Amino acid sequence: MGEVYKARDTRLDRTVAIKVLPADFAADAGLRERFEREAKLIAALSHPHICALHDVGRQENTDFLVMEHLDGETLETRLTKRALPTDQALQLAIQIADALAAAHRAGIVHRDLKPGNVMLTRTGAKLLDFGLAKAAAPAVAGRLSMLPTTPPGLTQQGTILGTFQYMAPEQLEGRDADARTDIFAFGAVLYEMLTGRRAFDAASHASLIAAILERDPPPVSLLRPRTTAALDRIVAKCLVKDPEARWQSARDLHDELRWTAESRSASVASHAERAAGSKVRERVLAAVAALAVTAAGAVIWLSLQSPAPEPIVTRFEIPTPPTTTATSFALSPDGRQLAYVATTDGQSRLWIRPLNETSAHALAGTEGATYPFWAPDGRTIGFFAESKLKRVDFDGGAPQVLTDTTPQARGGTWSAEDVILFAPDSGNFRTTSVLVRVPASGGTPVAVTRLTEGERSHRWPQFLPDGRSFLFFSAIAGPEIQGVYRGSLDDSTQRRVLATDASGLFVLPDHFLFVRGDALMTARFDAASGTVIGEPLAIAQPIGRDAGTFSDMFSASPDVLAYRSTGGGQRRQLVWVDRAG
Repeated sequence: MGEVYKARDTRLDRTVAIKVLPADFAADAGLRERFEREAKLIAALSHPHICALHDVGRQENTDFLVMEHLDGETLETRLTKRALPTDQALQLAIQIADALAAAHRAGIVHRDLKPGNVMLTRTGAKLLDFGLAKAAAPAVAGRLSMLPTTPPGLTQQGTILGTFQYMAPEQLEGRDADARTDIFAFGAVLYEMLTGRRAFDAASHASLIAAILERDPPPVSLLRPRTTAALDRIVAKCLVKDPEARWQSARDLHDELRWTAESRSASVASHAERAAGSKVRERVLAAVAALAVTAAGAVIWLSLQSPAPEPIVTRFEIPTPPTTTATSFALSPDGRQLAYVATTDGQSRLWIRPLNETSAHALAGTEGATYPFWAPDGRTIGFFAESKLKRVDFDGGAPQVLTDTTPQARGGTWSAEDVILFAPDSGNFRTTSVLVRVPASGGTPVAVTRLTEGERSHRWPQFLPDGRSFLFFSAIAGPEIQGVYRGSLDDSTQRRVLATDASGLFVLPDHFLFVRGDALMTARFDAASGTVIGEPLAIAQPIGRDAGTFSDMFSASPDVLAYRSTGGGQRRQLVWVDRAG
């Protein structure tokens, strides 16, 4: 509603935001009087999560507001990237609910709560336009109230108005709004923060209204499997159609969210304390559990780099459903989560298996996924599906498309500077493929490497710690030697061979892993100079390989190694592994 400008308050020497209201606002004296009265109520509110209103005025038939200037981005902008981590979503929800409770106590209802009216700043969430939406008379078509805060230019046929998705049923039916109306909108906003999807969406006004009035959105836990039952219940109760059955006050809702967040934190802390005090016991239990497994899967080697002279090595198997891409798995940077592709009900998906749990869960929206790779923070996974490069939070939410690729994409890697390097095409004897880079937020790919004579493709990249240099595999079409090379984002011609007739992976702090024949080898590695030091040592055998993609079936973190000991494709062989490996 109106235009906002950044300005300078010369009297108090501060930066402010000035909102100039629409010209037709001045045409109705009663409307202006009501607006000024409600603006004074808002100005009387003092809350850390409500954008402060400093003044309201009129200058030459132009009405304006003087508001607190905020640095940050709107929640709407943030959600275009991906769903929020659960802990962050909970903290923001607690702040928004607290602000709603304060306003409701003052008799003020927002009536237009949506991600575009929530600002994310360094100090947390700030609600914008609080209570001012209802000051303007609604334009009524039949009994449908269309608030004038709807973004301009979105009224053509077949276009959904942004505010619609967050309207409560009573608003759509033209009934009076109260505090419980804000609670419905709050539930829709929280749902979107947790899943990355709108609670209600449709292709037309009519179908959207029908969805809000008649249907319930899928539970959050269906889209984000690790969601607790308590959080599922909170969101569902916000979105009940009947206001009498919803949360009756924002204060009760705030208290429930706070309890949920504290319970979650206590659970994590308790788990960490137990884990720290029982590492030896867990390793013994893991070894015993391995003897009970009779299905083929990924083998995990713990304590790869233990400093003890005779390190205790624990091996166990993880059973997985069948897969047609046996090389599509990746350990998280901290070695606590294993992402892999498996097929159930005739559909391949990305699965997550926490190593401290006994079961895995599929990530919604990852159908057709291949070759997952983790972000450095271990919260997000990149993968390829439907000829697209995508990303998804490991604990659920809607995947985000980053850029186009091909069905033959061969591996990606993610730097701490939020750059993704990937191989968009496998290449063959008729086509060639180089590595390209793209921002982790999405964009247009830019070529990073160049092929030399005889090279067919570059694939399976792996960033080194400096975030500029990387390892990659070069496939050769002629008699030249193929193998692992070191490249650089800064110079497409800079390269150094590290291992011939092998593919490899760098593992912090200083180990280079590669497969030679069917043996997994390790050698000391100076990442700064890109130099392999000393003679390599065999640490596991046999390691499976997909001969068609030149991909070896292993993944590693500093303390954990995961590998398949079978061949490529769907071939499997059951084996017994004792505690000595």
